[in-house]
Amino acid sequence: MKKKTKIMAVGVLFATVFTTLIFSCSNEGDKNMDQELTALIAEIEGKIKPLSKESNIAYFNASISGNPDDYQKSENLQIELNKIFSDTGYYSKLKKIKEANTIKNDTLRRQLEVYYNAFIENHADTEKLNAITKLATEVEKKYSNFRAEVKGKKLSDNDIEMILKTSSKTEEVKEAWLSHKKIGPVVAEDVLKLVKMRNELAKSLGFSNYHEMKLKLSEQDPQEIEKLFDELDNLTRDAFAKIKDEMDEFFMKKYNVKKEELMPWHYQNRFFQEAPAIFPVDLDTYYKDKDIITITQKYYEGIGAPIDEIIKNSDLLEKPGKNQHAYCIDIDQEGDVRVLCNVKSNERWMNTMLHEYGHAIYDKYMPASLPYALRNPAHTFTTEAIAMFFGRLGKNPYWMKEMAGISDDDVSKLAEIGQKTLKLEQLTFSRWVQVMYRFEKSMYTNPDQDLNKLWWDLVEKYQMLKRPADRNEPDWASKIHIASFPCYYHNYLMGELLASQFYFQIAEKILKSSDVNKLSYTSNKEIGKYFIDKVFAPGSLFQWNTMIEKATGEKLTAKYYAKQFVD
Repeated sequence: MKKKTKIMAVGVLFATVFTTLIFSCSNEGDKNMDQELTALIAEIEGKIKPLSKESNIAYFNASISGNPDDYQKSENLQIELNKIFSDTGYYSKLKKIKEANTIKNDTLRRQLEVYYNAFIENHADTEKLNAITKLATEVEKKYSNFRAEVKGKKLSDNDIEMILKTSSKTEEVKEAWLSHKKIGPVVAEDVLKLVKMRNELAKSLGFSNYHEMKLKLSEQDPQEIEKLFDELDNLTRDAFAKIKDEMDEFFMKKYNVKKEELMPWHYQNRFFQEAPAIFPVDLDTYYKDKDIITITQKYYEGIGAPIDEIIKNSDLLEKPGKNQHAYCIDIDQEGDVRVLCNVKSNERWMNTMLHEYGHAIYDKYMPASLPYALRNPAHTFTTEAIAMFFGRLGKNPYWMKEMAGISDDDVSKLAEIGQKTLKLEQLTFSRWVQVMYRFEKSMYTNPDQDLNKLWWDLVEKYQMLKRPADRNEPDWASKIHIASFPCYYHNYLMGELLASQFYFQIAEKILKSSDVNKLSYTSNKEIGKYFIDKVFAPGSLFQWNTMIEKATGEKLTAKYYAKQFVD
């Protein structure tokens, strides 16, 4: 996970074609406007840079200590930073310069777009913004405080997941699944109210709805994203149907039921967003007693992107009170990049370390010569793509041989089953994201429709699950991302698509092979050089698809993902 800075979080909107001015403007006037913008950016950054750095350090320290005072300091600094982006004077000046449309220098014009969009969402009606923030906080508290109750015992989400994964009794998994879904009625009314409030905010800023606004403010054309997801649906549908038949055969035996009796609670996950464990492989045994940190450090050194300094500044082992998850944070956009992990010697943390340090090298190796505002990844999903590219390697037996020292016999044993497992994971996740993307898009387009029916229509179509008979509950509201992380989920799948595009680019252009399944992607400094020169160096100077086309020769496409996990 990438802990995003304020500028990156709000996204950027960069038009690649500019209309001709309908009024004349002298060269001297253009020059003066350039100077005015340069001075304005310097003034804004004079406030943002030190405060952002202090805020990021405070957040990192709070994550390690768990101390409420540290978290309060982090929150206070974030509030102060938000005030800068709510400054009406700055916004008015940026808007005036943008509407004049006289900035000729591409780099300066790009910075204008970055800052304009960093300010725009904060300039809706203050009462609307505050009301949304307050309601969103209350809804998140309800999610946080809810505990499913099974046989009179309150259980966490992790407890529910454990029952779904390990029990072979239909009545047990059904009760656990249904108990979790009880969060839906608790929050549904508030979530729907939140959706409508977000739509009002978006319309006040000139957008048709909030979903459209979120995509456009992050440089994503809604029609292009729709086309991409349609393409991916067509490419994965038959392959998913085939592999789901394998799942169904497995679960018919596990639960001793007929195929037509299989229900959503039989698939080992609350949302069927993760691949069920139907293949007999335990990768943890291959990482037992291995030094995960040293392996990660050695790997990135081998591809020409050393992480010694980042490791030194990171916090990677468990501590009392410490955040139990993982993230990467760019402290100052000047080279101070840090990672927080809680490393154990298992496959999950091997993947996590490779993933987080993928984020880290993206931030670390952006050149200092880039303007401060452009020292960010081209898009939030492009840094996810890099992290996913490296994170996948932890399951790659050829990589495991080179980096974890597994035997040739183990490589042979894991090669086929490892690829099948990865394919299962990717196809399962791909179909789940189709549900999330299309549900949110439709919900924000028409929040007054029957959302319960919409949810199960999509689940049936894309995940091929059978809806429970006579069920009319807001199961859609049991997914916290719909309330707390709106209109973002599709970026995860776009990151996976780009990761596969990078896989084939490196395999064919650098490693001179077309078989990504038998490559280790190790000990070749040309790999690091490719990413540093082609992906990291531009920062956010270019719109994301322009960067991808320059780096791979093509714009983002689903065909490489399909080639890796479908063909």
